[in-house]
Amino acid sequence: MSWLIQLPVLLFSVILHEVSHGWMAERCGDDTARVMGRLTFNPAPHIDMFGTILLPALAILTGAPVFGWAKPVPVNPCRLNNPDRDMVWVSLAGPLSNFLLAVVAAVVMLAIRNVVFLPEFVAVPLYELLRLILVINVILPVFNLFPIPPLDGSKVLMGILPSSLAYKYSQIEPYGFFIIIILLSSGFFWRVLGPIINFLIYFLSGNATFM
Repeated sequence: MSWLIQLPVLLFSVILHEVSHGWMAERCGDDTARVMGRLTFNPAPHIDMFGTILLPALAILTGAPVFGWAKPVPVNPCRLNNPDRDMVWVSLAGPLSNFLLAVVAAVVMLAIRNVVFLPEFVAVPLYELLRLILVINVILPVFNLFPIPPLDGSKVLMGILPSSLAYKYSQIEPYGFFIIIILLSSGFFWRVLGPIINFLIYFLSGNATFM
């Protein structure tokens, strides 16, 4: 029954991720996300059938790390004040919001361990919920910063590459989804990203790793 807790935490986390993209885009001059009704925490406009529902459910059923994504917010680079520079910040905003939520969860966990006195029947489930929030919000940004289109890391990389290299790199985007599926199914992602995720979880919480 843990999925009854995992899925809402994941849903909130991926929505926070996408809203942060849209918020940063608006700060940089593009209000497309607001006009399209995507700067909201109402789940309905953000749900992606595969990334928000099927993939997390499959992860829970198979015992894999629970992760997923929401429907990407629309961003019009042509409306940004400085498209190349601003797209980097727009792309980073989502992962950074997740990292920030993970840090907040870690701080509250630390307070529960050392400062705040709560009855055990409250402290234990609250602590486990915070740890779940921390784990999911470490996995999401680390995964999203992997530089394969359409993940955020690819947009950050394209924003800092010389324009000729960025253009060549962008040409793999039509195949990016299939590359991601292959890397996930082969276990490559978790072999590469697992040590990074484990280190961050241990650094923030001092608790057991996720794998």
